[in-house]
This record gives sequence, C-alpha cells and structure tokens, in this order.
Amino acid sequence: MNDSRPLLLVDAASLYFRAYFGIPESAAKAPDGSPVNAVRGFLDMLATLIRARRPDRLVCALDYDWRPAWRVALLPSYKAHRVAPEGGEVVPDTLSPQVPLILELLAAIGIPAIGVDGYEADDVIGTLAATQPAPVEVASGDRDLFQLIDDARPVRLLYCGRGVAKLEDCDDTAVRAKYGVPAAGYADFAALRGDPSDGLPGVAGVGDKTAARLIDRYGSLDGVLAALDDPTSGFAPGLKTKLNAARDYLAVAPKVVRVALDVPVPPLTTTLPAAPVDPDRLLALAEQWNLAGPCRRLVDALAANVAA
Repeated sequence: MNDSRPLLLVDAASLYFRAYFGIPESAAKAPDGSPVNAVRGFLDMLATLIRARRPDRLVCALDYDWRPAWRVALLPSYKAHRVAPEGGEVVPDTLSPQVPLILELLAAIGIPAIGVDGYEADDVIGTLAATQPAPVEVASGDRDLFQLIDDARPVRLLYCGRGVAKLEDCDDTAVRAKYGVPAAGYADFAALRGDPSDGLPGVAGVGDKTAARLIDRYGSLDGVLAALDDPTSGFAPGLKTKLNAARDYLAVAPKVVRVALDVPVPPLTTTLPAAPVDPDRLLALAEQWNLAGPCRRLVDALAANVAA
C-alpha cells in the first residue's frame, strides 16, 4: 500500500443509477437487444475515477438492505415513498437485470463489491472510511455522505451529483461553503431541515438557513435541544414553538441520518489489481454483452494506474 494514494470507496448503486439515467438505452444494447446502458456507464465511471484519483485500493459498496428495518422502526416515513407496490425498492424494469452483470464484471476484474445484511451501502462505506488506513476518498451522489468528511484522517467526498466527469472534490471547507455547517454537523443539519428524497420531514418551518444557523450557534442537535430547555437562551418564540412541536421527531431523526460506523464488514482484500484476475471471463462477458469498449477502457485504466 502506498501511503500517499487513497482507498476509493464507490457507492455502486449511486453510480449505476446515474449511469442508467444518463445514457439512453438505445445507445447501449447487447447483441440480443437487451439494454446495457447502466453497465457501460458504470464501467466508464470507474475508469474515469481510477485515472483521475489514482487509488491503490478500491471497494464498491452495495445496498444489501436499502431501507433497513431498524431505521424504519425509528422513523416509519424513511424512504416510504420509494417502496414498490409489491414491496422492495422502485427500480426501473430494464435496470434490475443489469445489476448482476455489473457484479459479474467486477468479480472478473478483481474489484470487491460488498454489502452487509441489514445495512445500506452508506453504512458499509462509513465503516470502511473509519477503519481502513487513510487517505480515503468516497465517490457518491448521496449528500448524506458529507458527514464522513474528515480533514484530519483524511476522508474526502467526491460528490457525483452531476456525474463523475463533473464531480466535486469536497473537504470540510467545501461543506461549510455549501451548507454553512462543518462536515461533522451535516447529519444534524439534515435532520433539522429534512430531506424529501429520503422521507425525512424535518422540522416544519425550518429550512436550510435556519438549520445551519442553529448548528453553527449550538454546535449540534443535542446542543440545540439543551438550549431549547434553557430559558435564558433567547430563542425566538416562533422558532421555539416549531422545535418543541418536533421533539419526538428530533429524538430519532439523527439516528436515522447518521451513517453506521460499526458494520460487521467481512474480511476483504482492497488492493486494486493491475490487470483482471479472470481475463477469460471478462473477455467472454464483454463479447456476450457488447461491452468490449468500456471493459478495455477500464483495463487500460488499471494498467495506467499501476504504471503511474
């Protein structure tokens, strides 16, 4: 391991969803007509990340449970709007068959893709970011992962909200500039202001600016609640009423938003290979699914990364 080169933790679902919606199905099809747009885009994203970030270790994290029961027990609205009528997450019909192919290709290349029962990819990433040797870089379009940024270790977030080609390389200063809070305060900030994409209602009437001001002034949600009970704290009556009305929500929301850092991740080898571990299987998959181009680009990126 090269101490100056990072461990790259990839939020796999975040990237392949973006790839699926970013590349038309008509532009990437297998010989039998099956769309492989998510696979092609995902492989190209990995190649771009490897070329740009030069990691010596890489892990793709998976959602083995995209809506863990322990989070739902705390907050029933958590991701409730994304549950399909038959149960499970709403996933486009033509994306679902592409995910096993992504995993087959990663296995042939030798890049570990791991998940843990009862946890989201965020939790796997959080645990690895906290326990593996630094430096660590996290590639994701999930804003919740801003909370993992730690300049001291260091841990950075490569925020891919607009795609990998336009990723934002974020440290604590970037989070402060974007949201007005330090990275360590992002989870409490998100709990206060809410996040409709995750079914977090937030505190009614408290938006980004008020939430940031509260975290900046009191340091954390615990600090806000302690001040709320202090008659000398000087809360405006209207704001005090809003926060008091949301006490039950605020008692559980931070536990839902905070990424778990103690997930029982199985032992794994994180070293990025210089070449595919099963080149014959990779070639067969590339030919079967019309993916020769993106597979070659990823293999070339691996070779160039080692040479660098």
